[in-house]
Amino acid sequence: MIKVGILTVSDKGARREREDQSGKVINEIVKKIKGETKYYRIIPDEKDIIQDELIKAVDELHLDLILTTGGTGLGERDVTPEATLSVIEKEVPGISEIIRSESFKKTSRAILSRAVAGVRKKCLIINLPGSPKGVRESLEIILDTIPHGIEILKGKATECAGQEKGN
Repeated sequence: MIKVGILTVSDKGARREREDQSGKVINEIVKKIKGETKYYRIIPDEKDIIQDELIKAVDELHLDLILTTGGTGLGERDVTPEATLSVIEKEVPGISEIIRSESFKKTSRAILSRAVAGVRKKCLIINLPGSPKGVRESLEIILDTIPHGIEILKGKATECAGQEKGN
């Protein structure tokens, strides 16, 4: 089982002015990789709050995977990538790169995403778009690779050599 945290970053969601569809999509999709949501919060676009929630989810709750949704665009209040970068120890740029690259095939607006991915302790943190459609499409691109990344972080797998795409 993969212990999952979902952080929806949305001012309107935090004020209960908008229902969080994206978090529900994440919760549904992670079940395909034996993910179980252990932590779920809807928080405002505030860097310090995002940082605090990420640190709590990793350092206190010892989650394996945190998926954020929202706050990755060019808007003035979009600060999820900055908050994530401030708490991770290693960046995993390939995750965000492949999401942007594959998403660009569907919409040229994908290149406006500033989403990042990285590791804090033994937890993989991935920023996803704010829309349910964007979340679904992004997770479909990377979903099969996540369990192996978690295994490496937990010390249960040590190498990726010999793995072909689709294996």
